[in-house]
Amino acid sequence: MNLKEKIAEIPNFPKKGILFRDISPILKDPAALSLVVDEFARVIHPNDVDLFAGIESRGFPLACALALRYNKGMIMIRKQGKLPGATRKITYSIEYGTATMEIQNDAVKKGQRVFICDDLLATGGTAKAAAKLVEKIGGMVAGFAFIIELTDLKGSKAIKNYRYKSLVKY
Repeated sequence: MNLKEKIAEIPNFPKKGILFRDISPILKDPAALSLVVDEFARVIHPNDVDLFAGIESRGFPLACALALRYNKGMIMIRKQGKLPGATRKITYSIEYGTATMEIQNDAVKKGQRVFICDDLLATGGTAKAAAKLVEKIGGMVAGFAFIIELTDLKGSKAIKNYRYKSLVKY
């Protein structure tokens, strides 16, 4: 199966001039989703991870699927104001502006290894911010899992100190 064929292209979303790569068709197709999980299972050793973190919102299903595969927990990194209780937040640059996301202060125990999941690596701003949040609350970033990587935007430079795997490159 060719995963690239399963990714929808939506022009002018979320802003004019942006071509949005949508993983929704992968999530709707059990065979495609299984392939994604299988591909990540090839590079993530169970002893190297304690938790999977999903970045809102398209990172959630990937992190959840991997957490189930590995019998590990899953935590959420969300947009500001979406998590209850005490949180840490960070504001960062994205391709078309700024954003703020949060993590619950007690989401990670000191020293736990967290594999961070998202649908897409573009400039790397979101991924780097997620890593900083995990580290701020005492976790260690075990790596990143992305379904898509937009190589022209050089997001891998932003996370060069971490290991990562992307499945489809544009």
